[in-house]
Formats: sequence, structure tokens, C-alpha cells
Amino acid sequence: MKVKCGVLLLGIALAATAQSWATTLPGACGDDKVQFDVKTTKHQPAPAPPAEGKAQIIFVENFAQNAGTCIGCKVTTRVGIDGAWVGANRGNSYFAYTVEPGEHHLCAGWQSVFQRLKKKVGLASLNAEAGKVYYYQIKVRMLANDEMGMEKDLELAPLDEDQGKYLVKTTALATATHKK
Repeated sequence: MKVKCGVLLLGIALAATAQSWATTLPGACGDDKVQFDVKTTKHQPAPAPPAEGKAQIIFVENFAQNAGTCIGCKVTTRVGIDGAWVGANRGNSYFAYTVEPGEHHLCAGWQSVFQRLKKKVGLASLNAEAGKVYYYQIKVRMLANDEMGMEKDLELAPLDEDQGKYLVKTTALATATHKK
């Protein structure tokens, strides 16, 4: 009987600890349990314009490093809109997503098994207008610092139309599917 109670108490303690380690993501993101597999395809035509009465957001991931060898450099970033993950990029890639006109809250987050990296998120808000295309860059940086460590950062920032179109031409199309 004492062994069963001990096992039960240990299970409860471990569950509580796991809960405290869980990442609390901002409301614009999505459920942390949602993960994506991403495939990229180079030399694709630009996305078609948004459907009548809709707006389109194109998310472009740009990876930068200043270190020689990099393990895991093709970082996967999830993109959330209004509290749900809608897609992902991997490495230097892009994808387009159609939204209704109105206010939207955007999130880009590092997809990782490491909690400290999951906390790296970029946030933005957008008041989308029907018929318009908006470009956002997800900048992922892995930079060697003076302490011989690796500094990792993620930023979500709007792009002007010319820069956005150029980045779409020079990066691969990302196709994301939910991991099972």
C-alpha cells in the first residue's frame, strides 16, 4: 500500500513539474502542442492575389548566422494568427495565408523541443484591408557571442511591398503539414 501511495505521489509531483515547465505563449500564437513538418520547393511562381473581399499575408523566414558550422540551421518557425497556428517556414522560405479584413494579431515562434527557444517569439498586429497583400519577415539569428556561446533571436517585422516581393522570388515555398 505504501509503495502504491509513493508511486501516486511521485506521479502527481512529476505532472506538476511538467506543467510548470510548459511554455506560456502569447495569445496571438497557438497551442504549443501543435507541431509542423515543413517541405520547401525552390523556384515557385509568386502567390496568386487574395480572393475577392479577402487580404493576404505572406510570411518570409530569413535565417542569419555569423558562426562557421551550424547544427540545425534550418530553423522551423510556426506562424500564428489570432490564437491559432496557421503554418510554418523552415530555413529561407515563405508561405501565404488569406485572412478576412479587419484587425489580426500575428505571432512567429521557434518550433523546438527546448523551452528556452520556444519562448523566442515575435509579435505584430495588422489591420488588414480587402484586396491587399502584406509581407512580414521572420528574422531568425544565431550569432556567436564573446562568451563562446550562441545567441539565438527571432523577430517578426513588416516589410514593404518591393522588399517582400523580392524575398518571395529568392526563397523557397514552404508547405507545412501538422505532425501526428
